[in-house]
Amino acid sequence: MLFGFGGAVLLYRAIPNQADFGVWVLFLGIVSIIEVGRIGLLQNALVKYLSVDTKGEEAGKITTASIVLNGLLTLLIVLICLILSPVAARVFDAPILAKLFSIYCLTTIALIPFYQCNYIQQANLDFRGIFWGNVVKGGVLFGFILYQFIEKTPIKLESLASTQVVAAVLASIVSWIFARNYAIFSRKIDWNWVSKLFSYGIFVFGTNISTQLYKTVDKLLLGSLGGTAVVAIYDAAIRITNLTDVPTASMASMLFPQSSRRVNEGNTAIKQLYEKAVGAILAFMVPCILGVMLLANWLIYLTAGSAYSEAANLLRVTILFGLFLPYAVQFGTVLDSIGKPIVNFFYTLFSLLLTALLNWLLIPKMGAMGAAVGTLTAYAITFVFMQVYLHKILNTNPLNPFVHMVEFYGRCWNYAKQKLRNVEPNNATKEILEHEMEKIGQN
Repeated sequence: MLFGFGGAVLLYRAIPNQADFGVWVLFLGIVSIIEVGRIGLLQNALVKYLSVDTKGEEAGKITTASIVLNGLLTLLIVLICLILSPVAARVFDAPILAKLFSIYCLTTIALIPFYQCNYIQQANLDFRGIFWGNVVKGGVLFGFILYQFIEKTPIKLESLASTQVVAAVLASIVSWIFARNYAIFSRKIDWNWVSKLFSYGIFVFGTNISTQLYKTVDKLLLGSLGGTAVVAIYDAAIRITNLTDVPTASMASMLFPQSSRRVNEGNTAIKQLYEKAVGAILAFMVPCILGVMLLANWLIYLTAGSAYSEAANLLRVTILFGLFLPYAVQFGTVLDSIGKPIVNFFYTLFSLLLTALLNWLLIPKMGAMGAAVGTLTAYAITFVFMQVYLHKILNTNPLNPFVHMVEFYGRCWNYAKQKLRNVEPNNATKEILEHEMEKIGQN
């Protein structure tokens, strides 16, 4: 996320034509929909079943079946990109989009081992390789942009897409180095496992596609209704807002295998895990939201420059997404882990349709601000429906995360005091979040 943000800061200045930068934003938005959908079909199913049996004979069958599914899905992605890229070029009046998607076909093939190795590590609760693989994946592209910017060389969109291919290859190599000690394969393909993984993952696939569309539909509609230059301005606000996804996504990665293992411990354990996870995220999110509301103009100037100054008011609206996203993301994570991916899928699909409708109604009247207000309204309405459902099945309370947020601040304060006094902190404060997640089932 940071490499993407840093790259965007440079590109805002290196690509003076806002319409051209808007094309790159739309390309990345569509690519993110494809990749997030791919992750949905593969990740949760593999992690769920592999986290139960990481070393046995079944682990090899599961991993091999997942690789087969990964390859088949990648082939389908390539075919879709080649067929539909000319359509996207016409819809957004951007002929270069077709060429960008042709290059992307190589990127998505190179990412097969990257994703596979990441999921194997996640199932084993080892996140080191996932971190370093993503550092390479994002760092190579950022390094290329930085070099071009320093040399004052004109940056072509085709060059950016080609660099993504190189980054994907290098990231896959790094991920394999870390995952090889966990990787167990079967020489034969167990098609029963392929079917089982597909049956579980298909609803997560639909959910993830809907979720990413839910987060991208505002840009897509802006591009088709208002033009790519408006997309660039809107993106300046969204870039800062998206930084709040980091703690939410990180927590989801830890929450899923933990909650999958604790399903047998009952709803109380899952409820506490969900509420404390959201509370921990809000502990980071609330101060960030308050700070951005006060410093929006300054942040936009530092991020994109004076040419994008009108994005400051957009940012004050979009940053409020961060109040609802932790609940929504962890809602989906919990439902997937307790075996209700189809319910999560339909909730996400409803959210997508509501967001699209509100954006379609408001963008012609309010422009980029219509996209921001429409999306925020959809988040708020969806939040209510999701919390009603969770209260029904797990007896959750949407206010409890704020209680845990305050407790989190208290533990951080105690930890800081102990460090200042040179006292070795106990496990309850030294490993605040990990300790809480590990002890929930016992409590």
